Amino acid sequence: MAISTKLMMRQGQALVMTPQLLQAIKLLQFSNLELSAFLHEELERNPLLEAVEADDFPDAPQERGSDSDGGEASFDGVGEPREGDWAQESLAVDAGQLAAELGTEIGNAFELEGQRPGADTSGSLEGAGLSANSWTGASGVGGDGETPNLEAYVAADANLHDHLAEQLALASADPRDRLIGHAIIDAIDEAGYLREDIAEIAARLEADPDRAVAVLAVIQSFDPSGVGARDLQECLAIQLRERDRFDPAMQIFVANLPLLAKRDFPALARLCGVDEDDIADMASEVRRLDPKPGRAFGGAPIQPLVADVIVRPASDGGWMVELNSDALPRVLVNHSYAAKVSAGAKRDGDKTFISSCLQNANWLTKSLEQRSRTILKVASEIVRLQDAFLAKGVEHLRPLNLRTIADAIGMHESTVSRVTSNKYMMTPRGIFELKYFFSASIATTSGGEAHSAEAVRYKIKQMIDKESPFDVLSDDAIVARLKEIDIDIARRTVAKYRDSLRIPSSVDRRRAKQAMARESAPAL
Repeated sequence: MAISTKLMMRQGQALVMTPQLLQAIKLLQFSNLELSAFLHEELERNPLLEAVEADDFPDAPQERGSDSDGGEASFDGVGEPREGDWAQESLAVDAGQLAAELGTEIGNAFELEGQRPGADTSGSLEGAGLSANSWTGASGVGGDGETPNLEAYVAADANLHDHLAEQLALASADPRDRLIGHAIIDAIDEAGYLREDIAEIAARLEADPDRAVAVLAVIQSFDPSGVGARDLQECLAIQLRERDRFDPAMQIFVANLPLLAKRDFPALARLCGVDEDDIADMASEVRRLDPKPGRAFGGAPIQPLVADVIVRPASDGGWMVELNSDALPRVLVNHSYAAKVSAGAKRDGDKTFISSCLQNANWLTKSLEQRSRTILKVASEIVRLQDAFLAKGVEHLRPLNLRTIADAIGMHESTVSRVTSNKYMMTPRGIFELKYFFSASIATTSGGEAHSAEAVRYKIKQMIDKESPFDVLSDDAIVARLKEIDIDIARRTVAKYRDSLRIPSSVDRRRAKQAMARESAPAL
């Protein structure tokens, strides 16, 4: 059989990921902030897109009247001032009536322009020289002719780096030390800790490592106390040195902070060579220190959490699910501008550009509409399946997975996963991420309906919160109690859930609660 080259036609089906389809998929998983940033870029790139704000459609006030000659607008009613009256250069006011209302003479209430001592203040204010310029000055902005700068009275947010840089300028006059100091300050995080190795900073600046360490020691003496430390132990040591409390016993105490976290006071007493009462006093003194000295200067601005879906109780006993209008993007396609520009385009490149912009704008608006409908559809199905949680609480949260929602609304699991990422639902019980309603199932001992993993985690937390200092539940005891309420769970699963809740072991809890009971006993 001879080998030859020939052309063949074959028919088949394949999914082609066009740029528009990729964009629609990307829009599904965007959060509110990411979607706003994306639309901002599109508005700058596409001249046919327009952002619509809620304030763009104000309620039109009713027109109460206008002059037939097209003059100044006036108000109906007797005694109402006309707009043209306020625009006059001088104000004709009865000074006697005004003085009677003020309870004093005009000269005591107003500093009249051009008024000389002994001048007559009777009559109208127009004769006294009180004009429109006397209120606003020659420039119309103030009596002294200068515009009041309101921004000068607004205090700027304190910044930790700027605060340290100001102290560095006063503490060091050597330009090389200042250069090293600024590099160290730039490496200090929002909590006040130095997150870069001092040797790497010195190597980057080609400086002497000993000199860099000396500059770091100067920065560690700045306000706030403890700033520039490389770990928690050094941060506490700096603050204790400034209080003149860093004696040998305290040095050993600070070097064994893990024992303090476990409240193992007998072990600390043996290491420090003091009794347990002294250890309790040292622990209280350390607790009064600031483990994060930089937090007083704030950090990055916190972005507010905006819910995508709002759930409210309905009058018929059900739930009303609606999209949050404040979180919905408002983008329109300016077809009239597109037609006007397209009619004036002469070159083929311009026509192609306008056509492409119009196509992308139409596709973007359709994708945003489809995104809103998909989010509402998924949220409505979640509310339908988690009705017991909304009515009774987290103990009644049902186990749920993506396939259940996908089969109910006729979509793929990947689509549901994208929709539930970084989306939030406002309910009468608080704001929850849509992913919160999806949890694994825990089997029952009787073979009945499974429990949600989140509900079981909540029950474990309730049990631990109610335990007494002298009857602390071990993981095995928690397993036994859960089996009494028809929850079949392994001990390692209880330990995993307890760790996820950041709850220490039974030994550490017993030691901590007994220590707290002893500390509160004298107060009782």
